[in-house]
Amino acid sequence: MEEEKKPVVAITIGDVNSIAPEVIIKSLEDSRVLKMMTPVVYGSGKVLSYYRKALNIRDFNYFQLKKLEDLDQRKLNVLNLWDETVNITMGEADKEVGKYAFQSIKQATEDAIEKRVDAIVTAPINKHTIQSDEFKFAGHTEYLAQTAKAKDSLMLLVDGSLRVGVVTGHIPIKEVSQQITKEKIESKLAIMERSLRVDFGISKPKIALLGLNPHAGDNGVIGNEDDEIIKPLVNEWKEKGKLVYGPFPSDGFFGNGTFKKFDGILAMYHDQGLIPFKTLAFANGVNYTAGLPFVRTSPDHGTAYDLCGKNEADETSMRQALFLALDIIKNRKEYS
Repeated sequence: MEEEKKPVVAITIGDVNSIAPEVIIKSLEDSRVLKMMTPVVYGSGKVLSYYRKALNIRDFNYFQLKKLEDLDQRKLNVLNLWDETVNITMGEADKEVGKYAFQSIKQATEDAIEKRVDAIVTAPINKHTIQSDEFKFAGHTEYLAQTAKAKDSLMLLVDGSLRVGVVTGHIPIKEVSQQITKEKIESKLAIMERSLRVDFGISKPKIALLGLNPHAGDNGVIGNEDDEIIKPLVNEWKEKGKLVYGPFPSDGFFGNGTFKKFDGILAMYHDQGLIPFKTLAFANGVNYTAGLPFVRTSPDHGTAYDLCGKNEADETSMRQALFLALDIIKNRKEYS
């Protein structure tokens, strides 16, 4: 890939008291990354320097800048968003560092919306310490969708050919059944179907819908949502010529390997989709936000304060998030 055409990928710094800086540094040590993209860490060179020393990582160099226009396509770039030294207390939740995590996300999102960068890869945040007057969201996904004025979005967990999305995301379990409506499922299904075609290059994607209730309702014995909402919707999409199937009882669906037959799986709620996904693909899994006007990926793990500073954090998911972002950029260009 010609140097001048390498995609520019913004990497948010995440929670600086967590493993976020460690997995960023370790993933960017991979020589393939710089050959295929121009990475820009949104945060502070001082933070990366602190962790480089703490983890005894010697050969990790970067070019520091204050304006994105000054980036060097041949190097790892760090866009300094603040000058002060952050008081880092590794492994501890701290409201004070939440403002830096948000500052990083905010600037990267603005640059993505204005097409100054080709993708965003977000490092883990603490969803409690980042809360403020500007950030009142359950997580990255909700903030990005609202800021980008996306009509809707879909949290899609990806590991190779395994792709699991959820109809309802970060909401209490007691509210799930209230939000399982035909309109909501159809909106998420439409995003998944288009994303599989455009972002993943699958011309005729095969999609499975999981049932809401145990045994997919057991013909109305255990709830009626599956028979009255999900089945009619599946039939409508089949009549349109789409390869949509279900609802499947989620336990047997994953237990007997049926999931391997589908390009995408739409679960009804967070844990229904994420528990089996992380059981199958915890180290390599990537969180992708489908439905946004720009590409956003993230590792599928959290802050892992218990590992911070021990040089034990596995950077595989972060590296896979970088590579998936590149794949989607490429697929979108080929589709257009």
